[in-house]
Amino acid sequence: MSSRDLLVETMSQLLWERGYADTSPRDVRQRSGVGQGSMYHHFPTKRDLALAALERNVADALPATSDLDGPGDPLARIEAYLTRERDALKGCKVGRMTQDPQVREDPVLLAPVARAFAQTHASWTSVLREAIAAGQLQDGLDPERLARTLMSVIQGGYVLAIAQQDPAPFEQACAGAIDLLHAAAPSTTIPRRP
Repeated sequence: MSSRDLLVETMSQLLWERGYADTSPRDVRQRSGVGQGSMYHHFPTKRDLALAALERNVADALPATSDLDGPGDPLARIEAYLTRERDALKGCKVGRMTQDPQVREDPVLLAPVARAFAQTHASWTSVLREAIAAGQLQDGLDPERLARTLMSVIQGGYVLAIAQQDPAPFEQACAGAIDLLHAAAPSTTIPRRP
């Protein structure tokens, strides 16, 4: 791994663990083992390094969302996405950044975060439209609003799990979202989980 990639990977992890405000260039150098000269050769400022790391975190997070865009039964894809394995106690690599005041106040640093959520919203909206068109969900549902709700369930589930230091609230939130989707079926077309 090149020194540049090592710096980005290290900053990526530190942003997830500590946030931008609580991560110093020295922290990155100490954990990565990359010298100061090399660091500043690749990234003149902490902000430059953070931007590269945020882009990496977005790139890491978005492939999971592409599962919503895949082929096959739309409701099955939604359920698979909601039940896929996650480390709920670590939270979301991207969502974590919205809690950092220095990221929120910097349009350049916030841009990749906002873009990731916009892409995620688009994927959710698309799969929900498919489920409505397939008769799996009621016609009157607003896929855009429902997409925001499901995104909020996931992000809120992370917050609850971290606050309680227990993954159960995250898992229960996702299971509750699935229950609500089943309740939004137009008839008994979707078998209920036991």
